[in-house]
Parts: sequence; C-alpha cells; structure tokens
Amino acid sequence: MRIVIAPDKFKGSLSAPDVARHLETGLRNGSATAGRPGTPEELGTLEVLRIPVADGGEGTLDAAVGSGFTRRSAVVSGPTGQPLTAEFAVRGREAVIEMAAASGLAVLPDYDGGRPGSETARTATSVGTGELIRAALDAGCRQIILGVGGSANTDGGAGVLQGLGARLLDAGGNELPLGGAALGHLAAIDFSGFDTRLEESRFILASDVDNPLLGPEGAAAIFAPQKGATAADVGELDAALATFVKVLAAEIGPRAVKAASAPGAGAAGGVGYAAIAALAASRRPGIDVVLEFTRLAERLAGADLVITGEGSLDEQSLLGKTPMGVARAAAEAGVPVLVVCGRTTLSPEQQQSSGFRQVYPLTALESNVEICIAEAGRLLEELGQHIGVHLTDSAYTKEPLNV
Repeated sequence: MRIVIAPDKFKGSLSAPDVARHLETGLRNGSATAGRPGTPEELGTLEVLRIPVADGGEGTLDAAVGSGFTRRSAVVSGPTGQPLTAEFAVRGREAVIEMAAASGLAVLPDYDGGRPGSETARTATSVGTGELIRAALDAGCRQIILGVGGSANTDGGAGVLQGLGARLLDAGGNELPLGGAALGHLAAIDFSGFDTRLEESRFILASDVDNPLLGPEGAAAIFAPQKGATAADVGELDAALATFVKVLAAEIGPRAVKAASAPGAGAAGGVGYAAIAALAASRRPGIDVVLEFTRLAERLAGADLVITGEGSLDEQSLLGKTPMGVARAAAEAGVPVLVVCGRTTLSPEQQQSSGFRQVYPLTALESNVEICIAEAGRLLEELGQHIGVHLTDSAYTKEPLNV
C-alpha cells in the first residue's frame, strides 16, 4: 500500500517535516499491530512518501528541501539591520527564498511572539531579503521563487531594492535610513549599482494576499498594526509608501504606479509591490507554486491514500491553504484524502464538500489546546496509529474509511 503524507506545518508547534515524520511513525506502528488475521498480506509492503508542503509563507523552505533542493545559508541584514544567518534553497538554477527567514517578525531580536513596538514597525526593513536574493544569484540561480509572509517590515520592498544595490536618497543626496517611515523623505533612487544579473532572472511571487499597496486595504492599513504600528504610524507609513511609488515611477516609468494597485502589491509589507514593479515578478497562489516544485501531482501516481493537514483547519483553510491544494491534486488523481490538524472549526458538511474523507483533530484526543501544541508529536503518532490500524478498511478500494 502506498501512502503520501503531504502536510503543512502546525504553526507554533511542529514543522511540516516533523508532522510527516510523526505521522509515519504512527502509521507504521498501527499497521504492524492491527492484530487482525490477514492484515499484513492485505497491506503488502507499506510504502510511505513524505512530501512536506506549504502555502508560500513560512514553511516554504522546508517544502523545497524536502523535494530535493539543497539548503544554503548567507549572512544578511535582519529586519532591524543587525546581521543574521538566513537560509534559502537551491536546485540547479532555481532558488526558493522564504522572506521571513531574513525579514520576518520571528527573527526580530528578542522576539517573544507578541507585537513589536511602534519604533520597530516604522523602521523594520526588508533589506535582508534583497541580500538573500543576491546570494541566490551568486549561487547561479536565475529563477527565483519568493515566498512571502510573516514579515516585520512595512517598507514597500524598498529594502529589497537596497539589498540588490539600489541607493535611496533624500533631497540632499544622502542615503535614507532603513525602514518604511524614512520613505517619506525619499527624493531619488540611484539604480546605477543595481545587480545587472536581475535582467536575466525570472521571479515568481508566491502569495495569497491580494491587497494593493496603498489606501484603506493597503499594506500599512491592514497589516502594519499587526507589526506594532499605531494609528498615527499607519498614516505616516501609508503616506511614505505613496512617496515611494511617486519617486520609483520617476525612475522606472508608469509601471511603478500601475503595480501599486496590482493584487498582491501589499503582501509582506509591500515587498509584493517591489517584486512586481522592479523585478517583474509574476504573482501566483502560494500553494500552487509549492505543489508545482514539489511535483506532488506526479508523485501521487499509484497512491492509495493521501494525508495532509495544518495546525488550524478553519474557514481560512478553504481559501487556498495547503489542505485544499493537496485535496484538489488528490481528487484529480482519484486518491482519497484524510486531514490531520490541531483543531478544526469546519462542520461535517464543509469537510465533505471540501473533498476530505475524514478529519482528525488533535483536540479529539486532548481537549487542552496548550497540551496539543506542546505534545503535538505524541498526539500525531496516536492519530497515525489509529489510521494505520484501519488502513485495510479502504486499501486499494478507495471506499470510505471505517474509523
């Protein structure tokens, strides 16, 4: 029997590779101890293929490495400008960059999981993401997938341009400080030092965010408060981003204005904008990009069952998150899908209409959510064992699981 395990991370608890590993352990334990006559013969050899996936945000790097990319690292500037070591992934001339590794909230100094303060919201930069792109260019890559999400900055991606060699200048010709708020003083952008290898490179922006850069639905208004911005900061940052658009348009032409309204321009504090305007990036849904480079569809060939999952399976999950993407691919291959999750708010009707044969939340085993988070590995092994015991209920027949 062939089983594909293709989960996302359980945020705040386990990475996607860890989720897959614990599930496999449980499955093998369950199938080996089913205790029913004939079970080993019915199962044959239990083949398990682990394919960690993600929706384009945090976890995208793990998905790439799990699909044959090689992990690389580079020292770059973090969101406060302090140096840090960030990883990216390379396969031939293709690279996967997870911007959160260089410019995310989680890599802020002394980050404790809460909201940073107003000063950080105004000054956080995406320059490290630009430096990570440059490291990928140094590695010979010319097709770059930029997975965005979890960013600390609201700088319109100006930092990305700085990391790639552009100089942002005030009216006196002085270089601006890093961060979004400083863009209010932007007067010119010097592209003379911009990395020329970008001209022969292709960028894919992996993002599900469709917000524009500016205005009430823009990067500052919608996302900056999550990064510590006050109401006054939001107004200042939005005005600064508008200045950035105006000055960039003077340098590269009207496409800079058009890009500000493009769906996804507001992603990752506006990094989506810089990617679209200055790097000619194509925006695609994150899960589609990840499933493509993991080759999930072709690796489903011959599978009898797919298990996917994420930490919280809810209404947001139905809007293009990992479980839905995996379920679509499995449906096209005619393979039934199970979902494991930390918790779920979906009704049985929603689960069924989404193509999920069965949903297994950790909360069915342990009602205390804090314990579910702290002991997710153990609980996933219990779920995996439960599934493993009942594998022959649907082996090869693809009938509903009797569990």
